[in-house]
Amino acid sequence: MGILYLADRLIGFSAHGLPWVMQKDTMLLYAAVIFLWFKADKSVGIILAGIWLIQNINLVVSLLGQMSGYLLPAALLLVGVLLYWLSSR
Repeated sequence: MGILYLADRLIGFSAHGLPWVMQKDTMLLYAAVIFLWFKADKSVGIILAGIWLIQNINLVVSLLGQMSGYLLPAALLLVGVLLYWLSSR
């Protein structure tokens, strides 16, 4: 998070049309991804991702409306990867 904050001060994401990079709810998503990636116990990352999902439900619904043709295959792929990953542990 500190590196991202420093990069924002040096580069200025807003000046480049990327103001969403430094929003508070996006930071929550970054934390969720970091916990999911690096921690053996994935429960904290899943909870943080769930909180982000609840806070951004309007964004998720609008994206699902635009990608409805890709939603089912992507969801099936994600479920398959998760089941494979969880069964190999």
